Amino acid sequence: MDMMETFRQTYLEESFEGLDVMETGLLELPPGIPDNEKINEIFRAAHSIKGGSGTFGFSEIAGFTHVLETLLDEMRDGRRDVTQESIDAMLAAVDVLRDMLTKLQDHEPIDEERASAVQGILEAILGGGDVDTASGQESAGSAVAAAGGEWNIQIIPEKELLQTGNEPLRIFRELETIGTLKVSADWQALPDSSTFDPESLYIKWNLSLSGDSVNEDDIKEVFEWIDGDGAEIKISAPVSEEKAVSPVVVETAKEVEVMATSATAEPETVKPAPKASAKPAAKAADAKAPKQEGSIRVDLSKIDQMVNLVGELVITQSMLSQFGEQAEQSSENTQEANMEWVDKLKEGLTHLERHTRELQESVMNIRMLPVSFAFNRMPRIVHDVSQKLGKQIELVMEGEGTELDKTMLEQLTDPLVHIVRNSIDHGIESPAVRAAAGKPEKGTVKMAAFHQGGNILIQITDDGAGIDYRRIEAKAIEKGVIEEDHNLNKDEIVDLIFHAGFSTAEVVSDISGRGVGMDVVRRNIRGLGGSVDVKTTIGEGSVFTIRLPLTLAILDGQLCSVGSQTYVFPLISIIESIQVDKSHVKGIAGETELYKLRDSYIPVIRLHKKLGVKDAQEDLSDGLLVVVEDAGQRAGIFVDDLLGQQQVVIKSLESNFMKIEGIAGATILGDGTVSLILDVTETVSSHKGGNAKLNVA
Repeated sequence: MDMMETFRQTYLEESFEGLDVMETGLLELPPGIPDNEKINEIFRAAHSIKGGSGTFGFSEIAGFTHVLETLLDEMRDGRRDVTQESIDAMLAAVDVLRDMLTKLQDHEPIDEERASAVQGILEAILGGGDVDTASGQESAGSAVAAAGGEWNIQIIPEKELLQTGNEPLRIFRELETIGTLKVSADWQALPDSSTFDPESLYIKWNLSLSGDSVNEDDIKEVFEWIDGDGAEIKISAPVSEEKAVSPVVVETAKEVEVMATSATAEPETVKPAPKASAKPAAKAADAKAPKQEGSIRVDLSKIDQMVNLVGELVITQSMLSQFGEQAEQSSENTQEANMEWVDKLKEGLTHLERHTRELQESVMNIRMLPVSFAFNRMPRIVHDVSQKLGKQIELVMEGEGTELDKTMLEQLTDPLVHIVRNSIDHGIESPAVRAAAGKPEKGTVKMAAFHQGGNILIQITDDGAGIDYRRIEAKAIEKGVIEEDHNLNKDEIVDLIFHAGFSTAEVVSDISGRGVGMDVVRRNIRGLGGSVDVKTTIGEGSVFTIRLPLTLAILDGQLCSVGSQTYVFPLISIIESIQVDKSHVKGIAGETELYKLRDSYIPVIRLHKKLGVKDAQEDLSDGLLVVVEDAGQRAGIFVDDLLGQQQVVIKSLESNFMKIEGIAGATILGDGTVSLILDVTETVSSHKGGNAKLNVA
């Protein structure tokens, strides 16, 4: 059975790869006379999925893929031309197959209604019958609407949901744009005033969403940022009018807003409602089998290299063991003999160090995958979003072969999707507006990945309207984010788009927004040890730059001493280190210290005060300033002294202890002591918060 499960998992992984091939091929397939090379490539992928499905008894996949395969067969035989309608239908079929395979992987029941609806569109095309263009496009683009009815949605948020920048109220408003929404709030977990935390969320929600055009894909898209990462979302297909009893029922998102406000403002006046007598029936999916751990395909040459390095380590270990035995048996105690043994020991340790470093790099290299794994989702997103908005978009991708750690790639996809959607929705103008401005009607979104200074840089560039800093400034003043007499420059004002809850959109569209903002993008990227910033020119476009380390597991560190403690700076964050000239130090309002570094002033952060180290140097002239940079802003972090540089293995402090502001993790040094790794971004950000009005000429 274990062997059969292994084969089953291998089939599923290969099928997902086949679906990626099919989707890429369909997006590149031009309408008209079939491109035989492309059609054959798509057909082979579909045929492989169908063939393997029979082996494992996946009859639903075999039957569904057979219809798709028949349509492709007629195209490759020249009996049928390629139409946009058939491309959209086949893309919808790819979505359905991906969903079916995911459900099988998670041991969940397949959505047969959804599959049947798309299969009906494919069969209508095969039969030469009329397909309703409006409904057909909607079904093909969003993988089939359900046949009316009322969807039940259960939201079980984590207490920290609000702290991550997600806003349930905006999500409710977005759902109201899809259909008719009813919300029931479950207050039973609300604590009394003595234990109430105003930053925590204690409410659960049961929603019912009805409408003829409501479908599961649209609902899932609304929750894509929080499902499984901040909240558990359970969606059930349309049911009858009988519903489970709800503690409190409200009709609209506006009423939810009033209730949520009262819950946070006056916790002691809110009493939990009586416990409901009816309980929803347990879903079969809740009893699903444990999800399989992810796997990775590795080039054989990487395995061969690692095996060779292990062999070299064994030889070095044998050499050192033999040396130890000879040293114990030797009766010579002369200084010359001792020096000879020391030289041999040094030689053996040098070999050991070199082989260990090479083995470490080889092992890390196994986890590296090309960024094309994240980039390959973008053509489909650009295709669907541009069609929905009526815009013409050309997607250009460069550097897809640049490699990044697998874990980072998986967590990077959602931020990339959000930035690309924003570029199309808010950046690129409509064809008419572009033509009036003397631009080509077709806009361009470019994604590029490349190495720079030991980091990976990913840039998303668009040639749209750019970001109007004056509009952001006005909105920020209106929302109280900054004051009217601020001294921020243009770049700092534009950077406010990453402020939590900040948005200049008058209406939340169904393309971007959805209850989250660019602050979540920045938070997720910072969680990967990276940074994101934006440069923009009005009328010409914007460039979003994501800077990431190569891996999450190991970093090049600069050790520094602060009192009796040793801390680690990520080496990539350091610009320079300088001796302090007290004549260049300037105090503002008796609290903030600034240091004149050449032609500009940078804030001074006393690390011993921030981390509560008692025995550290107080006089700036007795220590050093480590100049670091975050989002284009530099700061000087004051330490006692700099020690050596070395690679350190990062251990999560949050999972083993608790989250500490300004600390990214911990590591164990060569002498066995634990050293904390500084989160430079968080350290600088927390220091400059509240100093927005600071300006020194």
